[in-house]
Amino acid sequence: MKLSIVIPVYNGAKTIGKLADELIEKLKSYNVEIVLVNDGSADSSHEECFKLFKKHGDNVRYVNLARNFGEHNAVMAGLSQVRGDYAVIIDDDFQNPPEEIIKLVEKAKEGHFDVVYSYYAKKRHSLFRNLGSSVNNLAATWLLNKPRDFYLSSFKCMSSFAVKEVIKYKGPFPYIDGLIWRSTRNIGKVMVRHEKREEGRSGYTLKKLVHLWLNMFVNFSVYPLRVSTFLGIVFSVLGIILSAILIMDRIYHPEIPVGITSILVAILVFSGMQLVILGLLGEYLGKLFMTDNQTPQYVIRETFTGEVK
Repeated sequence: MKLSIVIPVYNGAKTIGKLADELIEKLKSYNVEIVLVNDGSADSSHEECFKLFKKHGDNVRYVNLARNFGEHNAVMAGLSQVRGDYAVIIDDDFQNPPEEIIKLVEKAKEGHFDVVYSYYAKKRHSLFRNLGSSVNNLAATWLLNKPRDFYLSSFKCMSSFAVKEVIKYKGPFPYIDGLIWRSTRNIGKVMVRHEKREEGRSGYTLKKLVHLWLNMFVNFSVYPLRVSTFLGIVFSVLGIILSAILIMDRIYHPEIPVGITSILVAILVFSGMQLVILGLLGEYLGKLFMTDNQTPQYVIRETFTGEVK
């Protein structure tokens, strides 16, 4: 069985060499192919990845992207290169020990699953990252119709069938888990260890998390539009009720001046809601425009593959 390991690399120069060496050492029982994808790193990740390609030419494929496109885009670039019966996606920060890959692959083989997600007894992310993951998981449960007990971990194993279905998406805003859940429900899970980050800190900022959430909201569900329609109906009814109350109050109490406060509150609430809904519609239209404009999902500057002499 051929096993592909996809590693999106972003400023991982200090860890990627050790990770690749350990993967090759600890997965000797498999025919291993490691696909490194340098996502526009600002450090010496390119040089380190190229060294690994020269050192392990039979086991390492190296894809160097032209700029930083984001983790999910980098993973899509890696998945487009894999040739294994199964592909495992793992980060370059050592929070997922390389030997835990065996649990994912064995679970996928035993249960004939298309995808196997990892989950943890205890996550060792920062409080901010854990909060972001919780919000993302709740949103995915609603938008993707995902079971509540499934944690959408980036550390997962995919069969060749699942990989082929996922990479059919050619738009500029991929969300790997959304592509998985719209392709198959033959999905399993297995508990693995989660370690502290060895070097640096997570690249997920608030801006990147919001961008990820918007990708999920807009690209893989029309529920936000339905919610906006529902809110529009609710606030329209509230507006009619408020108008009736003000008219009746004016009829029975003509001596009371018209309430400036209530008018201002009504204007602020309704105009604010309108702007939110317009912004949501604009997000959908913007995504459509960028897709129609053929914005690239990723751009590969160079690919290194094959035996090095």
